[in-house]
Amino acid sequence: MSAWKILLTDGLEENGKAILRSKAEVVDQSGISAEDLLNVVGDYDALIVRGRTKVTAAVFDAGKKLKVVGRAGVGVDNIDLAAAKAHGVTVVNSPLATTVAVAELTLSLMLSMVREIPRADASMKAGKWLKKEFEGRELYGKTLGVIGFGRIGSAVAARAKAFEMKILAYDPLVPAEEIAKRGGEQVSFDELLAQSDVITMHMPLTADSRNLLNAEAFNKMKDGVYIVCAARGGVIDEDALLEALNNGKVSGAALDVFATEPPGPTALVAHPRVIDTPHVGAQTVEAQARAANDIAEEVLNALEGKPLRWKVA
Repeated sequence: MSAWKILLTDGLEENGKAILRSKAEVVDQSGISAEDLLNVVGDYDALIVRGRTKVTAAVFDAGKKLKVVGRAGVGVDNIDLAAAKAHGVTVVNSPLATTVAVAELTLSLMLSMVREIPRADASMKAGKWLKKEFEGRELYGKTLGVIGFGRIGSAVAARAKAFEMKILAYDPLVPAEEIAKRGGEQVSFDELLAQSDVITMHMPLTADSRNLLNAEAFNKMKDGVYIVCAARGGVIDEDALLEALNNGKVSGAALDVFATEPPGPTALVAHPRVIDTPHVGAQTVEAQARAANDIAEEVLNALEGKPLRWKVA
């Protein structure tokens, strides 16, 4: 048995734990507080987190033995990458595991929004039959603007094609020919805003993407546009979105992510034309099993000095 010790702070599916235990001692302290993490992290060679745990500069300072931090999932905005680099700690993630789950949730949110399924269901449970109040919209023939045309964005586009939607894509990191191969038409950001009936966002939260959909962006959109976001909280200016909902510019929004999580009972969350879910994009049995498998293998590869598939930093 290796002398490596691996700490789990947000849980991991059993298949991933089994892979880790084959070569290391694994300690699961799911839900550990930030203060307690600082007290114990110095004993571990590797740390595996999801989105809850914040791996701050202080964690890296305390993690004297840390060689690798693994994120079971895609986004690494909860990990201080500059601090990781400064301490010589490798950061890896599992970017392929949740693609299908997030893409399917995005389509679910889109359909629920345009057909008002949550409100219709709530009315039925309240003993009401409000058939005439639920005249929705079809996705057929509509233009879908996809901001961020990577793995998830292009997976959403492929599924939207089944509804015979026109796909516009804005992604400065993906060449036009590659966007075309993935089923989209490359357009500028402003063109996407002006032409889309539905806009869905699929990018990480960075300095450039923060509040990308702001008041100026909403003013450039069609009247009655629909907004979907299952990417990262913070890419939409939530105050601007609320204003756009209230003045009718935006007909509806479906949000799985928020700038502050949990957001609490805000005016946006409570808005009658907003569908909210608690950051469940990756929460499928299949996706969690894939993520556990992928991150376990990648963390062990990092400890063993083997080539890495998904090194972030």
